[in-house]
Amino acid sequence: MPVFSESTIIWIALTALFFIVEGATFNLISIWFALGSLAALIASAMDASTVVQLTVFTAVSFITLLLTRPLVRKITRQKKVATNSDRNIGKTAKVLSDIFPDAPGRVRLDGVDWAARSQHTLQAGSLCTVCAIESTTLVVEPQPVTAQE
Repeated sequence: MPVFSESTIIWIALTALFFIVEGATFNLISIWFALGSLAALIASAMDASTVVQLTVFTAVSFITLLLTRPLVRKITRQKKVATNSDRNIGKTAKVLSDIFPDAPGRVRLDGVDWAARSQHTLQAGSLCTVCAIESTTLVVEPQPVTAQE
């Protein structure tokens, strides 16, 4: 029966721990350390000194981080999902009920009634421009009043 050194047992435990954490999170936060500890485990099994084992762990962890970081960023990058409501930004809506900075109101846009909020006070019957959409609420701004000639 093989007898493992203390450092080999520590590296086996750390390798298992890092792979378990990675498997539980799926966030690619410990895969580099898992690979580094696996390399250090191999160095330990070859009777390398503690300094060599720690150097191997650090170097392999750092190198795998540098080599895989672009791939990880590509995989984990959150992409904005465009929706049909995005086409409403910049359109003109009619205020149905008064909108105050501290109280939302209602607007009609393309025949559909929406909840709306604004940092400005808007009176019912006035026109506004859609600036953003947050969930099911339009963020609107008053339209400038143009002088009629």
